[in-house]
Amino acid sequence: MRFPLLLPILAILALPAHAVEAPVDGIPTSGRTIEIDGRIDPVEWQGARHFDDFVLTQPLSLQPSPYATEAWVLSTPDGLAVAFRSLQAPDVPRVRTRTRRDEDAQVDRVNVAIDFDGDGRTGYNFMVTLAGGIADEVITNEGSYSSDWDGSWTHAVSEDEAGWNVEMLIPWYIAPMRKANGGTRTVGLYLDRVIGSTGERVAAPGASFQRARFLSDFRKVELPAYSQSLLAITPYVVGVHDFTGNGSGGRNDFDAGADIFWKPNGQTQLTATINPDFGQVESDDLVVNFGAEETFFSDKRPFFTENQGIFNFGLLIDNSQLIYTRRVGGAADDGSGAGDIDAAVKLNGSLGGTNYGLMAAEEGGEAGRSFRALRLNHDFERQNVGLLATQVLRPYLDREARVLGIDHRWQPTDALTITSNVVGSDIEQAGQTTRGSGATTVVEYEMGNGWRQQWLAMHFGDDLEVNDFGYLGRNNLNYAHWQVSRRLTGLAQASAYASHDYRGRIIGMDNDHGLRLQRQLRLIRSSERRDGGSEYLQLNINAPYYSDLLTRGNNALRQPGNFSLSFERDRPRKRNWAWELDAWAGSGGLSGNDEIGYSLEFSPTYYFSDALSAFVGGYAEYTPDWLVWQHDNLVGRFEQRSLQFNAGLDWSIGQRQELRLKLQAIGLDAQLMEAVEVAPDGSAVAVDTALPGNEVDDFSLRNLGFQVRYRYMLAPLSDLYVVYGRGGYMLDEFSVGPRDQLQDSFSLRDSEQLLVKLAYRFEL
Repeated sequence: MRFPLLLPILAILALPAHAVEAPVDGIPTSGRTIEIDGRIDPVEWQGARHFDDFVLTQPLSLQPSPYATEAWVLSTPDGLAVAFRSLQAPDVPRVRTRTRRDEDAQVDRVNVAIDFDGDGRTGYNFMVTLAGGIADEVITNEGSYSSDWDGSWTHAVSEDEAGWNVEMLIPWYIAPMRKANGGTRTVGLYLDRVIGSTGERVAAPGASFQRARFLSDFRKVELPAYSQSLLAITPYVVGVHDFTGNGSGGRNDFDAGADIFWKPNGQTQLTATINPDFGQVESDDLVVNFGAEETFFSDKRPFFTENQGIFNFGLLIDNSQLIYTRRVGGAADDGSGAGDIDAAVKLNGSLGGTNYGLMAAEEGGEAGRSFRALRLNHDFERQNVGLLATQVLRPYLDREARVLGIDHRWQPTDALTITSNVVGSDIEQAGQTTRGSGATTVVEYEMGNGWRQQWLAMHFGDDLEVNDFGYLGRNNLNYAHWQVSRRLTGLAQASAYASHDYRGRIIGMDNDHGLRLQRQLRLIRSSERRDGGSEYLQLNINAPYYSDLLTRGNNALRQPGNFSLSFERDRPRKRNWAWELDAWAGSGGLSGNDEIGYSLEFSPTYYFSDALSAFVGGYAEYTPDWLVWQHDNLVGRFEQRSLQFNAGLDWSIGQRQELRLKLQAIGLDAQLMEAVEVAPDGSAVAVDTALPGNEVDDFSLRNLGFQVRYRYMLAPLSDLYVVYGRGGYMLDEFSVGPRDQLQDSFSLRDSEQLLVKLAYRFEL
């Protein structure tokens, strides 16, 4: 391990935590505290800011709320206190389904979102359900939510015949924030309530994440300023028994480490980790990927989710970002498996009007990598400017990767928002230097009466490389689209729909050498239904194009025009049942519109009670002309069929315990139709698979993932986990029907582990 990284961590441990500070500049306060018990005591809440101007934002009509809702917000030395009083008539069912932390479910709930700096850069959302479930999320890029982060805050719920109450207390150490000005702090505040049985949302103010602006539309509220300090240490121990290691006897592994959180004042926050845990308590979904683009997975490790919002720097393409924390501790450069992280440290804070973030992580061993990041942003009246610089040292590959990005958001008028960024990479490997660049911009224009437009453009050069630390599905492209949208909310009460959102988009994309990659007309209708569910319908019509990624940098394949039509429908819980349906039909491959494929997925959920539910889902797919790269310019055309079985059980055993079962199994069969060689002009020439170098065979595969997870919450952010997991993957170089492969997947046992993890947070 590189010793200098431990110095700031040791310095933290040597410093004492400070008590709650008085308000800055001597602003007088009552010094009162709020008892968070779910009962809104008028005496306790005397002097709080009161809000009752809730309006409908889902559907986005901005009409006065049909559900009487009030909220109170009070700044106290112990944190920001928020209370909701939600009246609910007897003919509006109350949905009390219990949820896991951060679970997205259609239940009665309230949200408070706070932008502590009031600049529209980063918000923190805190949600409480009628059943007492919670979620906390980070909001960036105006309306992008991430539930990977978990904060420490308190809440309580109570219920009576007329309605229900929620009280929350959000400590000031929950996030870094700028220094207060004159004893007061101006925050951005958003409050909402969701009615589970109808899916309606009422909010104050009338901001919506369905619009181009969300964070910027929060209500600016001036509050007395307080500051809290905190030193929290979360040591952990993990024991893993690997049933498949070391022969029949298995293998035992034990490890320990700690996460450290220190906030000495309101402006500075430091997070560190020593030997972050290798035990995985969250299982990734199974994915079968034969394409050229890497599969993206989110990160649940506490250090890498704690106040990570400042490091968000997206590049508009799905999941793209300059810091993809799964790289740290990812596949080692020597191919030996996952890299071992010795230690990591992250510092967030503000100086004047500038927010900053510093992050460093070190991996051990000869193939260990060093990761560094610096983030700065500054808020002006109608503009934000930011900078992100990263460096990755990969000594095993004799490689150093440096990336610099600058992002800018401008709101010249209340209706117009322009967001842009430029990025450059500088890669040195084995004495050679490669430099690349890219840029993106998106213009959002709200025209009124439900109409809006969007213009978007992206350029990523052929030599741009950000994937040493970041994630970008592909470079070497120039992309532009124009989209016009119309939102309709004034639908008749007799209609099954509460609103429709229509969108039309024209897309053009070429690679950096002028080769046509996409010409598409996209039509979308997304709808909110009065039963609380939703529908989504999308039609894509594609002109002939070239695929330049299929052959991994060899000749680009010319493909005929095609289409796809997708439909999604979900219905939330009604009595004991809820369900989701996804259907797709389309063409592709070299057959164009001559062959039509399909997929269908149906997932019903049965609720035995508010605390116990089980689901079973089936997925079937047929692709009549599936193109799979073999090597060089050789491509196989397959008729592909696959089946997937999903099942699970969720049991909330009181407020502290939960049991979850999750099963995924896949069976896939691909029968060869022919093999083709891609010519320099993009045409596909059939080849004889009996000739040397042209061998292509049928294949099939099966995949299994199974996990049983028990969690006991000892205290906030302190948990005991007991997790059993089993999985496997098998690729056969011959055809076996998807049903047989699906059945055989249950016998896979490439990995089988029992994990016990104990983590306890000490606040000093």
